Amino acid sequence: MLTRKQHELLMFIHERIKETGVSPSFDEMKDALDLASKSGIHRLITALEERGFLRRLAHRARALEVVKLPQQATTSAPAGGRQTFRPQVVEGSRPAAQAPEPANDVRELSVLGRIAAGVPLDAIQHERDRLMVPETMLGAGEHYVLEVEGDSMIEAGILNGDYVVIRRTDTATSGEIVVALVEGETATLKRLRRKGASIALEAANPKYQTQIYGPDQVAVQGKLVGLIRRYH
Repeated sequence: MLTRKQHELLMFIHERIKETGVSPSFDEMKDALDLASKSGIHRLITALEERGFLRRLAHRARALEVVKLPQQATTSAPAGGRQTFRPQVVEGSRPAAQAPEPANDVRELSVLGRIAAGVPLDAIQHERDRLMVPETMLGAGEHYVLEVEGDSMIEAGILNGDYVVIRRTDTATSGEIVVALVEGETATLKRLRRKGASIALEAANPKYQTQIYGPDQVAVQGKLVGLIRRYH
C-alpha cells in the first residue's frame, strides 16, 4: 500500500500529464504536496519507482511516466471546467472508522548553532547545517534545530551533543523548556518558571543553580518540541 503522500504525488503527476502532456516540475510537486523542500519529492518519486508506479524517461527533462495507478484511485473534474488535483486516500481493507496510516515524511530544518545547557553561550548564530526531522515531531509554525552543549538538562533527558527541535515563539507557559535569550546577549536552554513578576531559568541538574531575572531581562525565542540523538 502507498503512503498518503506517495498516493497524492502519483495522482498529481497522473492528472497533470493527462491535462498537459508533460509531467509537473519538482517545484510544482513540492507546492502541491505542501512540502518544505524538493528533497522530499525526490524520495517520494524514488519510492514510487521502486514500487513500479512511476518510470523516469532518460534524456528528457521533466520526463516521468505513470506506469500504473492504485486499484481504487479515482479522479474527477468539474463539468466543462479544468481538471484540478484532488488527492484520493486509498481505503484498503481496514474499517472506515480507523485513522489512515500516517506518511513517513520528513522536513529539512536549519541547524542554527549550539545552545548552552549549562553556562549561557553567545546568542544563536546563523545557519550552519541542515537536518532532516520527522513531520510527526512537528506541528504548525516555524521550527529550527540547535545542538546542545553542556549537561545542565541531563535529568530532563537532554544530553551534551543532542539536537533539540524548537518551535519558534516568543511566549511560553511556566514549566516549559525554552530557548531563552538573556539580556539580549546570551542564549540558554532551560525550564522556564514564572515567580510573580520574575522569571526563573531552572536547570535539570542539581549542580546548577536556578537563575532569577526580571521580566525585561529574558526573551523567549522558542520552546522544545523534540529531540534527536545520534549514535556514532
